[in-house]
Amino acid sequence: MPDVITASLEAAMERTAETTLERIAAARRALETVIFGQTEVIEQALITLLSGGHGLLVGVPGLAKTKLVETLGIVLGLDARRVQFTPDLMPADILGSEILEEAAGGRRSFRFVRGPVFAQLLMADEINRASPRTQSALLQAMQEYHVSVAGERHDLPRPFHVLATQNPLEQEGTYPLPEAQLDRFLMQIDVDYPDRAAERRILIETTGDTGNEAKPAMTAEDLMAAQRLVRRLPVGDSVIEAILDLVRQARPGEGDLAITRQISWGPGPRAAQALMLATRARALLGGRLSPSLDDVKALAVPILKHRMALTFAARAEGLSVSDVIGQLAGRSG
Repeated sequence: MPDVITASLEAAMERTAETTLERIAAARRALETVIFGQTEVIEQALITLLSGGHGLLVGVPGLAKTKLVETLGIVLGLDARRVQFTPDLMPADILGSEILEEAAGGRRSFRFVRGPVFAQLLMADEINRASPRTQSALLQAMQEYHVSVAGERHDLPRPFHVLATQNPLEQEGTYPLPEAQLDRFLMQIDVDYPDRAAERRILIETTGDTGNEAKPAMTAEDLMAAQRLVRRLPVGDSVIEAILDLVRQARPGEGDLAITRQISWGPGPRAAQALMLATRARALLGGRLSPSLDDVKALAVPILKHRMALTFAARAEGLSVSDVIGQLAGRSG
């Protein structure tokens, strides 16, 4: 009897996995009908959400970062809201606030009015244009999935994801994000210019009287089921050791001195957790039920880039964080 039950459970899990893979593939196709020339960006955004994390999209204006987040909300069936971050934006504009109401009998009481953070997908547009005080208002929400206002706890809906867009820091009117908040983002997704063929398609398909519209391919429940499946995927010892090697060698005082002397500070254990989940999600997105060493190497830069800083001497030599991570990824596994 136990063998029969085990076989039945395995068959049910296999059917669930097949259904989830089909839905994820449909969601990816739906995104690619609207967002052109950003295949890697779409992949990394889906990996972020399948991992249950938050993403930071970095790129100059006009590269469809906002459009991508809007389309993700439609395709994945999430309640999405948008906040445009500006220098005068206050924390209460995001979290909400209490207002004083007077009842018909003259009795007064406070009522909490929820802010836009109470959504399943929050788009923090140009997050680095707001002051550090306002940026930090998202910290508790991103980490603990609830906010505290006037001493009262208010739980956020599930799933809850923040996809923030950021302009390069050299542009005027921007503030660098605190390291603590950067670490809350599972992945930094760099959005580059499209190639010529993709830009030609953009010109043709977005300047006419008709255009492609995003269509729902999943629901919030489907996404949460996929997130649970991601956490159940088996991970081989070789992949686990490769993740540990990569993260630990990216810290000053560990690994090859020729590389680590270029690092001012490195990633903590949260980076290893993020890499573990993201490799599983990337495998699932690719139709596989177990991650490989290639997944670790492919995700090394977006997972670690915003969790490290180089020394002044390394920056003076023209090195970038991506260069150093590339060297480390070549040694791991």
